[in-house]
Amino acid sequence: MWWAMSLLSSSPLLHIPSSTPPPTSRGSFPPPPRPTISYPPPSSSSSPERRRFISKVKPLHSLTFPTHPIRCCSTSSMSSQASPSTSQVQDCLLYSRAYWVTESVIAWNVDVLGNGSCYLFASKGAALSFSDDGIQGQDVKIKLEEDNYGLPAKVIEKFPHIRDYRAFRLRPSLDVKPLLKCQLAVATFNSDGNCSDATGLQLPGVLDELFSYSGPLGALYSNEAVSLFLWAPTAQEVQVCIYRDGSADNPQEIIRLEEYNGVWSTKGPKGWEGCYYVYEVSVYHPSTQKIEKCYANDPYARGLSSDAQRTLFVNLGSDTLKPEGWDKLAHQKPDVLSFSDISIYELHIRDFSASDHTVEPKSRGGYLAFTLQDSAGVHHLKKLSNAGISHIHLLPTFQFAGVDDKKENWNCVDGETLKKFPPDSAQQQALITAVQNDDGYNWGYNPVLWGVPKGSYASNPNGSCRIIEFRKMVQALNHIGLRVVLDVVYNHLHGSGPFDENSVLDKIVPGYYLRRNTDGFIENSTCVNNTASEHFMVERLIIDDLLHWTVDYKSYDFFVQVDGFRFDLMGHLMKRTMMRTKDVLSSLTTEQDGVDGSSVYLYGEGWDFGEVAKNGRGVNASQFNLPGTGIGSFNDRIRDAILGGSPFGHPLQQGFVNGLFLQPNGHNQDTATERLMLAVSKDHIQVGMAANLRDFVLTDCEGKEVKGSEVLTHDGVPVAYASCPTETVNYVSAHDNETLFDIVSLKMQDKSFGYEYNSVVTGLTTSMEYRFSIPVMRCCAQNHLIVIHITLVIGSTGLILLSVPTIGELDFPQKRRMGKTGH
Repeated sequence: MWWAMSLLSSSPLLHIPSSTPPPTSRGSFPPPPRPTISYPPPSSSSSPERRRFISKVKPLHSLTFPTHPIRCCSTSSMSSQASPSTSQVQDCLLYSRAYWVTESVIAWNVDVLGNGSCYLFASKGAALSFSDDGIQGQDVKIKLEEDNYGLPAKVIEKFPHIRDYRAFRLRPSLDVKPLLKCQLAVATFNSDGNCSDATGLQLPGVLDELFSYSGPLGALYSNEAVSLFLWAPTAQEVQVCIYRDGSADNPQEIIRLEEYNGVWSTKGPKGWEGCYYVYEVSVYHPSTQKIEKCYANDPYARGLSSDAQRTLFVNLGSDTLKPEGWDKLAHQKPDVLSFSDISIYELHIRDFSASDHTVEPKSRGGYLAFTLQDSAGVHHLKKLSNAGISHIHLLPTFQFAGVDDKKENWNCVDGETLKKFPPDSAQQQALITAVQNDDGYNWGYNPVLWGVPKGSYASNPNGSCRIIEFRKMVQALNHIGLRVVLDVVYNHLHGSGPFDENSVLDKIVPGYYLRRNTDGFIENSTCVNNTASEHFMVERLIIDDLLHWTVDYKSYDFFVQVDGFRFDLMGHLMKRTMMRTKDVLSSLTTEQDGVDGSSVYLYGEGWDFGEVAKNGRGVNASQFNLPGTGIGSFNDRIRDAILGGSPFGHPLQQGFVNGLFLQPNGHNQDTATERLMLAVSKDHIQVGMAANLRDFVLTDCEGKEVKGSEVLTHDGVPVAYASCPTETVNYVSAHDNETLFDIVSLKMQDKSFGYEYNSVVTGLTTSMEYRFSIPVMRCCAQNHLIVIHITLVIGSTGLILLSVPTIGELDFPQKRRMGKTGH
């Protein structure tokens, strides 16, 4: 076709003149010298003046929109009403309500009545607009034909939330790849030729069909060269800016990448190693409806400069990045014969040592604190290991936003000043609130780049220091006899749009990595910027990242490695993603990969809510979809039964261990109700102690023999969901919500219950450890007597219960007496 050939022959598809490369900080600097290259004349829409104006426009998802969707017309009254105004139709381009789902099919929930028609419009300069004369600024106009058979089955399976949309087909012979680099819109016209509806398009379906890619990505190193590969099928031009170091204002060179089928690549000299780079991507961005020049890190970054300003060229296989003794370690981690023997302790890297005066000041709050064998914190971990804890779950360790990598930029409150006020005083709270956005504390659940250790935990956030020190931390924990679980947060990203300094993926392929609603705006049910693992390249990035942490942070003696991953809001990922992850990791062997992938345990939060609830975006990794997978999910049933209520209920609602019915605190006045609640809680705990197995048979509080799946919560949901013990993670307290000590203190009738002061804890949130044992229950299950003492340890992050056995007797703290199913 003439228009397709015209687009293909234009190189680049849309020329945008060079603009200032990315600064090292939040400031700006003059443009650097550049090679002399002949470019076509710039268009007026991409002048530097316009670029500066566009940069002030807020991302679309931050704007205020009408409560009800803007509709250009009502399909039920189209024939009797006048055509919509030009401004109404123009407003429709703020939305992306249509889906380009396969190479030849566009899905849209719109009616084309009578002799009306539907067209696809494309503008390579993002110049689409509406006037009284109709649509203006398009380079291409293509008529679409409605398919009365509806959407293909494979489309409905992948996008179940649009199953009832109408299907519009393009000509099979059409070369659509050049169009995907343009601003796109579809519009319907009535029999009089007036536009009746219009909207933008969402592209993940067609991108997956045409550009799914399994080849190399990121930076690849050989003996002679360094090669770069970037997946960016909608980009019109990609360049890489190379910097000698992390603070240089001007790049030493700018290289234009070549594209082949959506992947941009270039090859450079071996001397690039140790330098930094940033991608410059010219791409249409739906949030601004403009062709933007975006500066972004490599999604496959393995090293960074401070605060993720630039990506570091770093070869993780280099001998210079191996800690001393990395290849000569003895096997010190005890064998875990079954995942059901795992007992996990949650820990925040900074909390572990931020206030530990047995740690030298420069190492406090960082990776190296774990390497100091004589510190109070390490002694504490050794005690936990001897007591039976098998795994340490580290809260997020990747590069996240909210904490400056440079410690000298932190704003902290003086501890002596805080001591002048009562712990519950408004004065203390006011002082902390004043610096909360500028201090060194953050849990880390706001990802920027998943594949690089966080710089603020390193002694130097630039260069390869963070990589070496992270490896030393893993090495040290394994020395103690503890396996390492990394907290991974693939359900959302902190930044989005073309200008956010924390945005990466949404700059490179806008609208692809982040899940959008039916109006085209980013879903935020996980707090911010939900990701879409149902898209092929999102799933691939997740699996590649997990492989990276498993393989690249292992010692070559085959014994030091990451042994598990805890998935934040795992229910927002697809079950398929989790199963492929499990299969890929399980296939790793010590002989071929230096890693025993069969020892890597996967578990996470299987909550079912938001747009993914009830498989709204495909079969998701929620509790009730995971039986048979061997993947664990947190058991909130036993937590709520033991503590009472839920994190979202009344804070005084008592539970099994803090006085329900037997020692009422006055919250409930109905003793009959409390008696029933206590009996039901006992059933829930029994089921949880039996590994939350669906088919476990017990005698319930009414004297009936029932299966675990027949015991119901207050809202009718089955308590039991697991088919094997490793699919449930029993717990009472984790880092979310109140600390265990606080919630027990709050709910007990007698606030003076005893506790034993054991040792100084090196954490930020509390200065001592309390250990107390609550006898919970005695019952019979499967002909074995169960004697449960829940051992509660309140540590630096206010965590734990992580060992409630199912069968046999728990003899805590005798060394390594694990239950058969408790985690």
